[in-house]
Amino acid sequence: MTQNFLVLDPQEDIGVLKSLASSVRIGILRLLHERGGMNVNEIARVLGLPQSSISSNIQILEEAGLLRSEARRATKGSQKVCHPVYDEILVVFKNQQRALSPDEIQISMPLGLYTNCAVTAPCGICSPEGIIGLLDVPDNFLNPDRMKAALLWFTSGFVEYQFPNNAKLNGSQVESVEFSMELSSEVPGTASEWPSDITVSVNGVELGIWTSPGDFGDKRGVYTPGWWKLAGSQYGMLKSWSVNRGGSFVDGMKISDVSIDALDLDRHRSIRLRIEVKPDARHPGGVNIFGRGFGNYDQDIVMRLRTKR
Repeated sequence: MTQNFLVLDPQEDIGVLKSLASSVRIGILRLLHERGGMNVNEIARVLGLPQSSISSNIQILEEAGLLRSEARRATKGSQKVCHPVYDEILVVFKNQQRALSPDEIQISMPLGLYTNCAVTAPCGICSPEGIIGLLDVPDNFLNPDRMKAALLWFTSGFVEYQFPNNAKLNGSQVESVEFSMELSSEVPGTASEWPSDITVSVNGVELGIWTSPGDFGDKRGVYTPGWWKLAGSQYGMLKSWSVNRGGSFVDGMKISDVSIDALDLDRHRSIRLRIEVKPDARHPGGVNIFGRGFGNYDQDIVMRLRTKR
């Protein structure tokens, strides 16, 4: 089942956080998560509180965007049925970064600096200021203005990035490599349930597949610019692919036995990352890749190497 999540910045979204600072409102949200949609009278009865108190607290949750309601026909007139909007709420400080240890090397790759591509339409690229070139024209991915890209999308095919292997430059051996990026599926408009099999490869070696659950458009992305239509993809999920001597992982869950040795990084001056949706995938649901200035995370594609002398 698709999970909807909300990312809050405690400095900018203090109003939403205040709406959560109530045991009654937390109780309402918890009850709706456990039992599904309920009307005001049912909520009041289960929580043992006056209907007037429940109604006023529901209004606060609605105004904060944490709860939605719909009118349904009842025996007499209509009734208001309430539903929670989000399954998970995350509080994240902007520009919050983990300090690197001495044996780590981190490189951030701007989204538009791919060195190879082959995509199919519908597809497109845009910067925080506007659309770049023509939509749904694969050759537009060669537009020089792609260097400004903060969002790109395609139905099938790939984009490939070439990172410098700085571990080789300083004479270190790579023990693990990690790539972090914000992704979602791609469908005209949006669809929260639209699975897509996204394959990640490093130096021509496939690490494995992560299936994106959908194309998210229920609310504007934290960093998505105001000119971008709400009918379009708004944000993705921040995913982390990592490879070490024990295999390959997505967010710490093993997806294959491909280990760091299979990538043969000690012989290569660069590390090539390919993000791909194969046309013959079980779920060929396209991909959106979000960079700095779009989505819920203000970052481009980040590579982190853990090394040893």
